[in-house]
Amino acid sequence: MSTPTTSERASSFVRSRRGPILGAIFLMATSAIGPGFITQTATFTAQMGASFAFAILVSVLVDFALQMNVWRIITVAGKRAGDLANAAIPFSGHLLAVLIVIGGLAFNIGNIAGAGLGLNALLGIDAKIGGLLSGLLAIGIFLFKRAGRVVDVLVIVLGVVMIGLTVVVAIMSHPPIGDALRQTVVPDELNFATITTIVGGTVGGYITYAGAHRYLDSGQTGPAHAKSVHRAAVSGILVTGIMRYVLFLAIFGVVASGVVLDVTSASANPAAQAFGSVLGDAGIRIFGFIFWAAAISSVIGAAYTSATFVSTFSKKLANGWPLQLTTVAFIVVSLVLYLVIGAAPAAILVFVGGFNGLILPIGMTIFMYIGWFRQRDLLHGYRYPVWLLVVGTLATALSWYMGVVSVGPIFAFIGIGG
Repeated sequence: MSTPTTSERASSFVRSRRGPILGAIFLMATSAIGPGFITQTATFTAQMGASFAFAILVSVLVDFALQMNVWRIITVAGKRAGDLANAAIPFSGHLLAVLIVIGGLAFNIGNIAGAGLGLNALLGIDAKIGGLLSGLLAIGIFLFKRAGRVVDVLVIVLGVVMIGLTVVVAIMSHPPIGDALRQTVVPDELNFATITTIVGGTVGGYITYAGAHRYLDSGQTGPAHAKSVHRAAVSGILVTGIMRYVLFLAIFGVVASGVVLDVTSASANPAAQAFGSVLGDAGIRIFGFIFWAAAISSVIGAAYTSATFVSTFSKKLANGWPLQLTTVAFIVVSLVLYLVIGAAPAAILVFVGGFNGLILPIGMTIFMYIGWFRQRDLLHGYRYPVWLLVVGTLATALSWYMGVVSVGPIFAFIGIGG
């Protein structure tokens, strides 16, 4: 048998890295489109109509400014966010890790609950049992020796099928495309609170770091791979943006036709109503799969990313089986809490929601500091694009404003607790 040439070995090397890169792209995208985002999109579209398209555009632009910086800094440095933050400012990585693990745990209870609701709509099984089965599936995935490859394939397949099914519903709902496109740029109604909610729910917390941490596993790190990282990050943002906008169009078509969605009652499920009004029982089944896919991929993303932050406290947990078992433990705790309490209590979610609003600006401030002032040591002398630092700094300032707004729920929670 002939010895592989240098070019053949290089080609094999690239192919072996393609899975983690695609996985990183879709892990970022599917983590940003969880059951909460689907429900929020249906609710806000029912309330604002075509004007909500502008909020989606702003969320994508902010997403671009933040994610492009996070991906580039993490991959050029070749370190996960917690370790990199500690190297820049002692113990700041530990603070970031604590915040992300707390937020990830609470919201993962909601993700498991969302998976249960999705299976209930898809198969008609009890939501509690659906949540249990989904949690066990996520645990089983990380018990595989090559869990990383399984996760890559799963999030890619789920992401593609989610987009495909949502496109079908969007076409069937016949949304007024012209009005939607116009108000994407020039909205009739501007609601900054809505923008704040969407940005916080799709960029904040663990979501900021999910794709970049998975990309590290491709081995394509350091200044030499900055361009490939740039392409991967842009691809992830585009996939996320397409899914967000297509979902909006599917709901908007229903709202524009005159159907009134229930967004006020405690048991309301406006997204399910919208899909059902388009395709009847089949629409409910499609919604169930999309909701389950969004939830289970968010369970995986939250658990994996939170585990990578737990490794900030011990290098022994950074890779291989220790990291996988930490991820399993995170899902087990989330699942047990879900089975015991059904879902995270509203007050706890409000409290952690406030924390989530603070995680983004704290982390981004550290990263902007690294980008501006620590290029020589932490970024190995890489000349960071000034334009990217400028847009990242502006987005970070905006995230601080949103974070200050989110502090209110924390004080409200303390008041409740007292």
